[in-house]
Amino acid sequence: MSVSFNELLRVFLRIGLLSFGGPAAQIAVMHRELVETRPWLSERQFLNALSFCMLLPGPEAMQLATYSGWRLWGVTGGLIAGLLFVIPGALVMLALAALYAWLGNVPLVEALFLGIKATVVVIVLEALLKVSKKALHGIDRWVIAALSFIAIFFLAAPFPLIIAAAAAYGALKGGTAGVSTPPPGKANTLRTLAIWGALWWAPIALLWISGQQFLTDLGLFFSKLAIVTFGGAYAVLAYMTQEVVQVQGWLTTAQMMDGLGLAETTPGPLILVTEFVGYLAGHGAGGIALAVVAAILTVWVTFVPCFLWIFAGAPYIEWISTRPRLTGALQAITAAVVGVILNLSLWFAVHVFFDTVTTSRIGSVRLLTPEFASLDLRTLALAIAAAVALLYLRWGLMKVLGLAAVLGAAVSYLA
Repeated sequence: MSVSFNELLRVFLRIGLLSFGGPAAQIAVMHRELVETRPWLSERQFLNALSFCMLLPGPEAMQLATYSGWRLWGVTGGLIAGLLFVIPGALVMLALAALYAWLGNVPLVEALFLGIKATVVVIVLEALLKVSKKALHGIDRWVIAALSFIAIFFLAAPFPLIIAAAAAYGALKGGTAGVSTPPPGKANTLRTLAIWGALWWAPIALLWISGQQFLTDLGLFFSKLAIVTFGGAYAVLAYMTQEVVQVQGWLTTAQMMDGLGLAETTPGPLILVTEFVGYLAGHGAGGIALAVVAAILTVWVTFVPCFLWIFAGAPYIEWISTRPRLTGALQAITAAVVGVILNLSLWFAVHVFFDTVTTSRIGSVRLLTPEFASLDLRTLALAIAAAVALLYLRWGLMKVLGLAAVLGAAVSYLA
């Protein structure tokens, strides 16, 4: 369908400003804006793209936004959608990192976003139900979703392994394919890889040539991280923390955890925690000027690869849907993704509603156990109010989030 440039800009700016709460919440917002509110993508197109993005390293929600923009307005639309998804959160994170380096913590942010996090829980659960209804057709899809959830939530199975197993089953079973179309031209794909590969590595090459060892090391580390971040920020948090704290000595463990907390309460992908790390590492190495350069560099090498993966791979999504075995693999991955989103949703909800959550093991089974005495009744009440406003009164999302932020700040300071 025809979408005007101004409308594209307005809608994806709205998505970028509303992208709180990690990938599950961000996918929920996009589904609401692009499939339900306005029919820019069909349910099948949305789910196929989501499954494809889950196969890629990096933040799947940002890549889904980039693909959606690309589908509507080509490379220009993809750039707009991807940048608007990242830039608002990146600017907020830059400001918060600067405040953190100066003050040590930012309690006002926690107060403002208390109500927003409670609202996000409602948005996520609503979207999870809607996506499940569309994606889980047939007993085998329900089984795949259930097994995926059990594997990642209770067994801490690697995300790529879950997706690979689902894809293998789907490929063996096959699926319903569309009308056959020729694959995209290889020359266009190679040209895209060359252009975006050069954009990715050019700053690092210039820093190395100019003898900026700290910034070169920073760029190389986060470029490597951009390649291995399958399953989102949580999947690589342990690896990133070990490297940043124990190997490089750029941050302390407490600072790393504070950075993740700030990333969870601001718009944009959770992987923006890399910007926080870059800023504090630069601040420790050379003050504010180096901190700002380091933050910009980490954002560049974290997100430019995402544009590479999408612009090179997006033309193949429709072609995949015409191949029976590839379609079967994609449909099985979609079912597995439902289980993965359920895992993220529960993880997020538990940590929003309870102040104390412990992780224990019984053999190979991992248990996430909230301490019921630490239940935050304020957040629970805010979530119930948000559910009534969104699901019963049908208020607009921006209105509910704004009121939730004000109420969250009020109850934080009154308590």
